[in-house]
Amino acid sequence: MTINPSKSRGHSARVARARVGYLLEVPALLALGAIAIYPLLFNLWLSTRNDVLINPAATRGVGLGNYVTLIQSATFWHDLGRTLFFMVVSVTLEFLVGLGLALVVHREFKARGLVRASILIPWAIPTAVSALLWKMFFDLRSGFVDFALHSLHLPGSQLVWFNSPTLAWVPIIMSDMWKNTPFIALLLLAGLQTIPQELYESARIDGAGGFQAFWAITLPSLRPSIMVALIFRTLSALLVFDAVYVMTGGGPGRATEVVAYYNWSKFMVSLNFGYGATIAVSITLIALVLAGLYVRVLRAQGGLSA
Repeated sequence: MTINPSKSRGHSARVARARVGYLLEVPALLALGAIAIYPLLFNLWLSTRNDVLINPAATRGVGLGNYVTLIQSATFWHDLGRTLFFMVVSVTLEFLVGLGLALVVHREFKARGLVRASILIPWAIPTAVSALLWKMFFDLRSGFVDFALHSLHLPGSQLVWFNSPTLAWVPIIMSDMWKNTPFIALLLLAGLQTIPQELYESARIDGAGGFQAFWAITLPSLRPSIMVALIFRTLSALLVFDAVYVMTGGGPGRATEVVAYYNWSKFMVSLNFGYGATIAVSITLIALVLAGLYVRVLRAQGGLSA
């Protein structure tokens, strides 16, 4: 049996290149392990312990005891319900407004570049700053919302928004919409720019109207962009904390307390690191489930290769 020297050298070269490639991946893998995998594993370990900083003598392993306590906690389930309510309402409104903005700035008009840049300004502002800004807007004494409602003779003036368990959600959701709608609009605009114009021309020739072309061409073509935008925004809304902390502090009472705020209170106020880690792990699991559902829907719709 003869061995082709050229094939042998080619195989050796491919193996050498593969080894170099693996070696070049090592720094990235180490960084990923340091910033993601290690904290996750540490949280998992910490969630199995009774670790309260103000009572170090009681530190011990409790197995799944913290998870049993969490499942039995009415506060956790109420906070999770409020979080899901905020997530559904805010993401839905942001998607609808973001889609409208993307369709508008996708058209040709004067100063389109300036408009595109300007709608990204809210997204560039830190969440705490935008939340404080909207808190001032809804202030009864100095906010413009009360002034505008009163000037236009509309209901809602002279309301103390943050004293109502229901109305307190309005400024929180408005702040989140103003901050994050440009992100969705940007992703959808990128998807719109990939749609061939020939499809619309063919639809016009076939007699399709604007709404028919939007329903039959635009929405199906935007499916991957829509799903990516929804995944990112849903997971971000699930972790909402800054806006609630700045605007209401979870109040009035606990009417606007969300899961992330409950997690922060256990970690930083009660100093119950074991129980706080349990909440953090639970939030991670919920986020993974939601992301998995989105990906499954996307694959079922043909927008993502298996």
